[in-house]
Amino acid sequence: QVQLAEFGGGLVQPGGSLRLSCAASGRSFYNSDMGWFRQVPGKERAFVAVMRGSGGSSVYADSVKGRFTISRDNAKNTVYLQMNSLRPEDTAVYYCAITNSRLILSRVRDAENYYHWGQGTQVTVSS
Repeated sequence: QVQLAEFGGGLVQPGGSLRLSCAASGRSFYNSDMGWFRQVPGKERAFVAVMRGSGGSSVYADSVKGRFTISRDNAKNTVYLQMNSLRPEDTAVYYCAITNSRLILSRVRDAENYYHWGQGTQVTVSS
């Protein structure tokens, strides 16, 4: 059974940093895309970043480009999200998500294409 466990959320001041991690178990996800989405109350889950499977590159939402960095450790089945220069508008519940196989590039931003989801971790950016 596949399980995803997220860690690293919390409260941080504007301009601060947080690092999220998501450890997957149950099988290898080397060929899967591993990504992050976020959601605020009343809105749909929004794409943040993805690191593509099979040694592929990363893709970012425009709103986080240059501030967030996604990485993965395939040996540990873990994906990370380093978040710097955080802003109040980054406040959300962050979810890690993994596909069953590598997606074509045009599909990586759609939550419906991700099969496995973490439980979510709250990130609050406030002074």
